[in-house]
Amino acid sequence: MRYLSTFTGIGGFELGINKAYENIWKSRQQGRLEGVRDMSNLERNGQDEQYPSCIGFSEIDKYAIATYQSHFPEHHNYGDITKINEQELPDFDMLVGGFPCQAFSIAGKRGGFDDTRGTLFFDCARILKEKQPRNFILENVKGLLSHDNGRTFATIINTLTELGYCVEWQVLNAKNFGVPQNRERVFIVGHLGGIPERKVFPITRTDRESNETSGVQSVSNPRELSRTLLARDYKDPKVVQVADYRNDEGLRIRSEPISPCLSARRHSETDISTMTNFIIKPETRIRRLTPLECERLMGYPDGWTEGLSDTQRYKTLGNGIVSNVVAEVVKKLYL
Repeated sequence: MRYLSTFTGIGGFELGINKAYENIWKSRQQGRLEGVRDMSNLERNGQDEQYPSCIGFSEIDKYAIATYQSHFPEHHNYGDITKINEQELPDFDMLVGGFPCQAFSIAGKRGGFDDTRGTLFFDCARILKEKQPRNFILENVKGLLSHDNGRTFATIINTLTELGYCVEWQVLNAKNFGVPQNRERVFIVGHLGGIPERKVFPITRTDRESNETSGVQSVSNPRELSRTLLARDYKDPKVVQVADYRNDEGLRIRSEPISPCLSARRHSETDISTMTNFIIKPETRIRRLTPLECERLMGYPDGWTEGLSDTQRYKTLGNGIVSNVVAEVVKKLYL
């Protein structure tokens, strides 16, 4: 299976696709996949060309590119999606991407298609129209569904349908997929040429492996905690409570040990109002989540964003996609 990655960020889609196929392959080896839709995609025969391969990616943020290419150095960057000549792209089977969410997010100004970032969806549509891959997976914030009283989402679905795709979608929360983060995102899946025999959605609890979310996995490495508000608490890095900050409510202590949605906002060293998520420790000590904890909350391997400043690690992770959720969608698409 060959795919094009758009609005790539630090590689969440790539990680998710790889996780899905490793799971599919292991299951097939154990004789549990009689219903796999396209077994040719899973026939490795010791050769990587039958395994998922990325024909290239599209990203313009230099920090995200640096992280991505440190893990996928062989992948070609097509750069700015608005400047891609779709006729020059090689053929591929699937397009994936989380087109910019700031235009639709409640954390932003919700400018929608009036925001230039909101119009980047149509560059995805332009590529889909020319290349006609058999599938696509798009991701965005839950607020996309309600933006402009639903008219924005209707425009997106109508556009994709006019290109010949049967489109389905579902809001999925990362906390149900093995990471303790309350992160709701809408996933949109397209099938070229009409209604598929089996749809991807809904993904229910019975579709997933048991993924209990018992809280933020804390960090025991003093170096990772040295930049927190109270560095001395690294001696006992147990999670007691999780909190977030809202301008209208102040510091909110969460009733469940689940992190609020990570944000790409700037994390100040001293001003609590510029920070997003915290861990509350005994004796009212407060510290922010470390970059390593944020990587774990997004389903990335430890140290995935190492090499960037803490500010850029927080930003690129906050803009990322949870790889665990991608893996489940891909498994449903090809099983």
